[in-house]
Amino acid sequence: MDQAEKLRNVVKLKNQNLTQNARVITVTSGKGGVGKSNVAVNLAVQMQKLGKRVLIFDADFGLANVEVMFGAIPEYNLSDVIYRGKAVRDIITEGPVGIGFISGGTGITGMNDLSKEQILYLVKGLRELDEMADVILVDTGAGISDHVLEFVIASPEVLVITTPEPSSLTDAYSLLKTLYRNPNFIRTRTTIHVVANRVTSTQEGQHVYDKLNSVVSQFLQGQLHYLGMIPRDNALEKSVKQQKTVSLNVPSSRSAKAFEGMAVSLLNHEQDPVSVPTGIAQIFSKFLGQKQ
Repeated sequence: MDQAEKLRNVVKLKNQNLTQNARVITVTSGKGGVGKSNVAVNLAVQMQKLGKRVLIFDADFGLANVEVMFGAIPEYNLSDVIYRGKAVRDIITEGPVGIGFISGGTGITGMNDLSKEQILYLVKGLRELDEMADVILVDTGAGISDHVLEFVIASPEVLVITTPEPSSLTDAYSLLKTLYRNPNFIRTRTTIHVVANRVTSTQEGQHVYDKLNSVVSQFLQGQLHYLGMIPRDNALEKSVKQQKTVSLNVPSSRSAKAFEGMAVSLLNHEQDPVSVPTGIAQIFSKFLGQKQ
């Protein structure tokens, strides 16, 4: 029995006694600099405002965008759970409006070599997160690295962030092409939402989605879902420079209202079969399975 199978069996046993799982949504992009982490943080704020308990799992261990926007440096990360026996609850940093934040740190890179005892301890802790949160947003790194693809493949819901720039659209398509051609990716079990960032109008946002969906449909036989657009907004740009979240800093701004609309749209999709909460422990089970 290999490591991934052991973890899947542990998760299966845990699920027999627990019915509540968190809904996991992975936020990703084909390139850096398109506002991916900003989208994740603002959606978390808006969902929390709508009465959901939200956690952000920062799986981008190369950068610290989420913690910068939260204005809080985590004392611990996932490595402390795996290798130093910390409880998962102990590595949660509290962000604005009660949002929990967990840093993956370098723990993600070492997950190939976990012992059975480490697997059991990690899964037990992750199951606690399912009880603590209604929604867990996973903020991946940008691009098509193995770690990004493994999280995307494992997730039932994915948000792909792009801008109208040709290079951004090309990189978003490259990410999707790599995803669709991966033998472990099951398209019928995954909803891929598109967010058009930094657009000048509703029409431009729709155009960005239409262009990306057209090539995915034609060349990959796939189907994307348009979640919405985020307009170019001075309030958003100013908040980013101030390392603040626009949904809290200027809640009446156009961009904050756009984030609110997307949060409502996502929560309205809760009853879709593909959106049935699977839990963060199962996501990590699949994640490890792709790495074998």
